[in-house]
Amino acid sequence: MTNFSYSSDAIYATPLGGQGGFGRNCMLLESNDDSILIDCGVMFPTTETPGVDLVIPDFSAAVGQGHRLKGLLLTHGHEDHIGAIPYLLREIKVPIYGSGFTLALVRKRLEEHGLDQSAELIEIFSGDGIDLGAFSIKPFRVCHSIPDAMGFIIRTSVGQLIHTGDYKFDHTPAIGDGSDFQMFSDIGDQGTLVLFGDSSYSDRPGFNASEQTLYEPFEKIFASSPGRIVFSTFASLISRIQQIIEVAADFDRKVAVLGRSMERNVPLAVELGFVHDPAGVLVDISDIQGLPVDRTVIICTGSQGENRAALARMANGDHRQIKIVDGDTVVLSSTPIPGNEDSVNRIIDKLFQLGANVIYEGVMPVHVSGHAAMEEIKLMLSMVRPKFLVPVHGEYRSLVQHAELAESVGYDSENIVIASEGDVIEITANSVKVVDHIQADAIYVEGLVVGRANNEIFRERKQLSSEGVLIAVVTIDKNAAKLACKPRLVTYGFSLDSQLKRMTQLVEDNIDLAKNSESDWTYIENEVRNTIRRHLKAETRLNPVILSVITEI
Repeated sequence: MTNFSYSSDAIYATPLGGQGGFGRNCMLLESNDDSILIDCGVMFPTTETPGVDLVIPDFSAAVGQGHRLKGLLLTHGHEDHIGAIPYLLREIKVPIYGSGFTLALVRKRLEEHGLDQSAELIEIFSGDGIDLGAFSIKPFRVCHSIPDAMGFIIRTSVGQLIHTGDYKFDHTPAIGDGSDFQMFSDIGDQGTLVLFGDSSYSDRPGFNASEQTLYEPFEKIFASSPGRIVFSTFASLISRIQQIIEVAADFDRKVAVLGRSMERNVPLAVELGFVHDPAGVLVDISDIQGLPVDRTVIICTGSQGENRAALARMANGDHRQIKIVDGDTVVLSSTPIPGNEDSVNRIIDKLFQLGANVIYEGVMPVHVSGHAAMEEIKLMLSMVRPKFLVPVHGEYRSLVQHAELAESVGYDSENIVIASEGDVIEITANSVKVVDHIQADAIYVEGLVVGRANNEIFRERKQLSSEGVLIAVVTIDKNAAKLACKPRLVTYGFSLDSQLKRMTQLVEDNIDLAKNSESDWTYIENEVRNTIRRHLKAETRLNPVILSVITEI
């Protein structure tokens, strides 16, 4: 907190991520004595953050809780909800509560970071009672695009809070049981003070289709594809992988998975009983190479256009195992996350150029969302009947649209709080309002380096990628106070051969060593850069990054 004083009669909720973008989902709940976290996810970089591997929440507020932090509750195993856990555990040890499949994915992630031995992972089940200091937790099952997803009933001194996690209403999911409408109605009967509700798809009209509706288009694809079939989808979309396996068995095809996260998640899902393969169609990628192409299916990562994922490497022709050839059918069984559209479209174009028949959402219904659409959000509100609503998870417009949906079914705007990351929401029995704001910046992970955003660095990287770089090397004879040789100019990312001779001469003519002190060459560096910049602006309108290197002999 900043200068705000806690009230012992209130609960405080602070989103540390997940508000105003897709990813970094993380919420801190505090009482006067205890606190808990809900989810701890990553966001993947965009074109605005070149060179970044991951974006994680700012954990400062949670780490500052010390022994007051009683636990981390996980709604499900998607990376935008669990991916930042290794970075949190490096700063503070906290028990982690989640379903079996969620914790299995967490354990794999922690193993990769060498943290699995020190983590306390506690499996929980729908209907369990969990006491975490001032917070009494009861998990409940929800339908989502990953097995073992759950929301939480959180009983506090001021009233009952509901956190939906990511959810949709599906009567016939591909894996697990359908949505439990009676349970949500019972929650409403118990009296709900605040609903923290998923807003991701609050702009989508109607109801989202059931997973079962995908069997028909998948069967059409198999029936009409004479060559190899490549499916690209999320590695965590286990139900989709199960559907592909089932249809492949019907068409006597073998299935191999490709991509690091796919190769990690699928065997795990088989081991835990979420993926069933009674026909024995799952094989290793090495075993599929010798089979006729009309008997093979590959499920791979890269449906979001990620540069290093399997599908992008296939599209670029540099995957060491799989080459896309004329007659292949490639299915993108996903919808691009906002910000990834351009990357996905570039890959689709490259696949077409290689001769593949590419099928995606705009061509055939090959994906259904795991998030509630407009009518499902209204249904949640009507069953749970909260006194107050706090939209969570989504871009800012999604939060606003969730609020507008609530108003359309009778909620007063004064009972709805649209919070940004870092906003401290005070919850009492009679009010919910933002009372303070703390630092909750995006934290960037680049290799082994973790740190806060430096917008100047990102601007320079974008300039480098779009305008290139020019390096000017000037060698000075210190004793004679003159140039030891002609300056050397080198360009990267663009070509100016016709201009280099003229710019070299201009640099040489404009260096005045008499104005320079004996120990500081800053003047010379600036003069070199300014001379080149003025010439490029006047003659070419180019604006590369200009570096001047002064050496002495």
